[in-house]
Amino acid sequence: MAAETEHNSEDGEIDFVSLGMFIIDQIDFRAPTPSVYNVIGGAGTYSAIGARIMSPGSLSKRVGWIVDAGSDFPPELRQLIASWNTGCLLRETPERLTTRGWNGYGENEHRGWSWPAHFRQPLNGPIAFKYTTPKLRLDHNSPDSKLLSSKSFHLICGPARCVELVSGIMRRREQLRISTAKDHRPVFVWEPVPDMCQPSELQACFEALQHVDMVSPNHAELCGFFAEEPHDGNGNIASHTIEKCCKALLASPKNETTHLRAVIVRAGKDGCVVATTGTTAWLPAYHQQASRVIDATGGGNTFLGGFTISLARAGGFELKDIRKAVIDGAVSASFAIEQVGMPVLTSHRDMRESWNDDSVQARVAELSKRTPVL
Repeated sequence: MAAETEHNSEDGEIDFVSLGMFIIDQIDFRAPTPSVYNVIGGAGTYSAIGARIMSPGSLSKRVGWIVDAGSDFPPELRQLIASWNTGCLLRETPERLTTRGWNGYGENEHRGWSWPAHFRQPLNGPIAFKYTTPKLRLDHNSPDSKLLSSKSFHLICGPARCVELVSGIMRRREQLRISTAKDHRPVFVWEPVPDMCQPSELQACFEALQHVDMVSPNHAELCGFFAEEPHDGNGNIASHTIEKCCKALLASPKNETTHLRAVIVRAGKDGCVVATTGTTAWLPAYHQQASRVIDATGGGNTFLGGFTISLARAGGFELKDIRKAVIDGAVSASFAIEQVGMPVLTSHRDMRESWNDDSVQARVAELSKRTPVL
C-alpha cells in the first residue's frame, strides 16, 4: 500500500491531473551510442510536463500527478521533480521497486510501443519497450481529495477501464461532496492505449465515448479500431481514412448522458485533426524540420497535458477554445521531443521561465499565426 508522504501543492485549485504512470527508463541505443539510465518517463510524467509547460509561476502548483517512489528511487530524480514545483503527490512505496522500463531503438532510431500485429506500418519501429519491474497502475482511488477536485483528468487506458475510471472519479467526488453538477463536471480527456485499439474493442470504445469529453488517439490507433490502414501506398498519412474514422466515432451510439465534444487525432509531423459534429480541420505541428526531433517518445502524452489544462482553464468547448488548446498542446510537445528525456526548465531572476532555453509564449505566438481559425 502506497503511503502519502508529500503533496507539493499549497491551498488552491487543481486544474489538471493525469492518471498515467510514472516510470524510470533505461534506454539502449544502437551501437556505438552508450545506454542511459534513470531517465524519467511514463505517460503520467510526460502529460504532467505538458501541463507544467503551460503553467508558469504560481500556476505550476495546479498541475497534479502521482509518483510512486519505491525503495530504489534515485535522489536526483526527487530533486528534479521538486524543481518543477508542481502539485505532485509523491507516495513512498518502500516495500517495492519503482516501476521501471527498458527502451530500445528500432530501425528508424525512434523508441516506441510494442504495436499490435494489425498495424502493418508501425510509427516507431519494432518492439522497443518492456517493463523490468512490476508496474503499479493508478486508478480512481489513487488521487487524494485535493487532486480529486481537479478541473480536468487525463486518462490513458483501454475502453472498459476508461468507463471504470470516470465512473469511479465521479462517485468519489460525490461521496466527498465535491460538486458533480453539470456546470462543475471536470473535463475528461481519454488517450487510448495502442494495444487496445483494435476492432474487437470498437463497441467498448463507443461505450467509453459516452463518458468523456475528448478522445485523442494517434492516427494509427484510430485506424486500428476500424482495421483501416493509416498510411497510403507512399507511406504518407491517409487523411481521407483518418477523417472517415473520426466521423464514425462522432456518430457512435449516444444517450442522454453522452459527453463527447470532439475527436483530436495526433499525427506527428502532420499535426492533428480536430473533428466535431460540424468541423473537420487539420492543424499544424510546431516543428516542421525533422532535425529538431531527437526522440518522439512522450510527445503525444505531452501534447495532451498542454491541451487538457488549456481546455480546463478555458471553461468551455467552443471551437476557439479547442483551437487554443491544440496550439498549447503542440507547443508543449515541441519541447518534449527535442531531447531524450524531459525538457529543461530554467527560472530567471525576473520571474520568467524558459524551457530548453526558449520562450513558451514566443512559440505559442508563432504557431498561432500558422494555425487556421476553426
